[in-house]
Amino acid sequence: MLLKAESVAKSFGPVKVLVKADLQINRGDSIGLIGVNGAGKSTFMKIFLGEIKCDTGELTRNTQKIGYLPQFAESSSRYTVHDVLGRPYGHVENIRRRMSEIDSLMTSGKDIDWNSVTDEYASLEKELSRSGAEDEGLLLSSVQKVGLSAEIMNRTMDTLSGGERTKVMLARALVQAEGCDVLFLDEPTSHLDISTVEWLEDHLLDTKCTLVVISHDRYFLDKVATRMTEISFGKTREYKGNYTAFVMKKMMELERMEAEYRKYASNKRKQEEIADEMHRDQWFFSTHKTRKKMIDRLEEKEAPEVSKEITVKIQAAQKSGKNMLTAKNLRIELGGRTILENVNLEIMKGDKIGIFGPNGSGKSTLVKALLEKIPSKGELWVAPGAKIGYFSQGHDRLDLNLTAEEQILRVIGKDRRGEARGLLARMLLTGDQVDRPMSTLSGGERARVALTLILLDETNLLILDEPTNYLDIPSRHAVEEALNDYEGTIMVVTHDRYFLDSVCTKVCEVKDKKVNIFNGTYSQMRGRPNTTEIVMDADEYRVISPFTNWTINRKFVKGDRVLIAPAEMKSYEWALEQGKLKKTGGRQRKKVNVDDED
Repeated sequence: MLLKAESVAKSFGPVKVLVKADLQINRGDSIGLIGVNGAGKSTFMKIFLGEIKCDTGELTRNTQKIGYLPQFAESSSRYTVHDVLGRPYGHVENIRRRMSEIDSLMTSGKDIDWNSVTDEYASLEKELSRSGAEDEGLLLSSVQKVGLSAEIMNRTMDTLSGGERTKVMLARALVQAEGCDVLFLDEPTSHLDISTVEWLEDHLLDTKCTLVVISHDRYFLDKVATRMTEISFGKTREYKGNYTAFVMKKMMELERMEAEYRKYASNKRKQEEIADEMHRDQWFFSTHKTRKKMIDRLEEKEAPEVSKEITVKIQAAQKSGKNMLTAKNLRIELGGRTILENVNLEIMKGDKIGIFGPNGSGKSTLVKALLEKIPSKGELWVAPGAKIGYFSQGHDRLDLNLTAEEQILRVIGKDRRGEARGLLARMLLTGDQVDRPMSTLSGGERARVALTLILLDETNLLILDEPTNYLDIPSRHAVEEALNDYEGTIMVVTHDRYFLDSVCTKVCEVKDKKVNIFNGTYSQMRGRPNTTEIVMDADEYRVISPFTNWTINRKFVKGDRVLIAPAEMKSYEWALEQGKLKKTGGRQRKKVNVDDED
């Protein structure tokens, strides 16, 4: 056992973030720490690191070799890249820290074992000399692995671009994984492109370091994590397996808890009715008191706590023509530099296209050119009936000086305040989140305001640039579900592989100034066997008359209940058209093999 937290509680003012959080980290563990935004994941991690003290509870630490990759990259003018790569958890820094402690001890005047202390100090000096040279080589190789040059080492962090700062922090994770017992990673895949994320996955799998990861990237958690710890309502619950296993086990656990609670509540209510009846009919006996004691001895079951989820329903405008957008031999130049060339796209009604590629390859530039926000050369045609809704990753439509309510009222009219608050509440934006200037909101809260504006648009073509950035996993599920139900056409720029598999019917890779289209999901394009199974929201249907689904070679009889995910819909089209299935309104999560639709 390396680290252990028992019954940890932490409050910030009146807000109880953690109530009873437990986690034991053993050597060799790879733990995914998950929960909705604001659940306390980063707080719990910082308690382990010693950066925050818990209010109550016990923390056991059997190692000091702890690495940490924070959620937000350093941007200070005080530190160079060289400083950041080793600070504050590097091996050399640990040696220097211990030497400083011995210096203080020797000058304190206390009674100490001088022979032991001087021997340790001499040993540390030798190790520092040797490790310093080794660490220099490690620092240099780490920045080169993430695509940065050696000259960046002496530059201060504030002189770097956002992408360069992210890569420096990624290099720092590589350095620490070499010399730490435990490495804590807080959203390590944020702002990384897919190829870099997949490279990081493979590197972490090769390292011998124990990992604790906060992430909203579901495929990353599937690949890296072997245990999942969920923080919900201030408490932790642990599940063996990766994220997909967690979803299935969590769903089964909630069903079990709900069934146990219903049974308990029904039994208690029945016993109370009997006791009351006995008291009315036989008031002169005390038998009803015995019955009351039996009720008190019933094992109490708690109803499962269910987190609120955002509600997204995007209405499509009147149907458009067959062709939505066509680009032929499109060439895009900025500042005299060619960004993309020979771009040929034909977007048809109902297409759901996912756009991915390396950072800086021109994905957002392509989207802006198609929207005619920036000039391009070649042929570009947009259907006259196209009603376009645009979501920019920078949330350009938002006026950050306004409150969320004022932003919505600007669109729907100042006299519709109740409706505005209702719309925002569907996105779980209430109280001071609605009344504060949006400049003070988190990235996830701003994203939800921007999504609310999309709900108000009458569109048949949605062009979305990183719509799930800053959103937690339940919110991502809600957005994916809404886009699957959307009857219009969609183009989405995203680095989320799960999103590309669960929503998109085509994927478009932007790389080396080229745009390449593939009919199918991201996993099918890559041929990655480890991502063929995904978990999706599935609608429940009741079988009205018997039929056989020959795709899966299964017979259904009248009254059967069947869960159908979007990836399976094609194999049930005939039965649906013939009225053999009727939607019940129920919905559950299920594991789906994306190859089924082939």
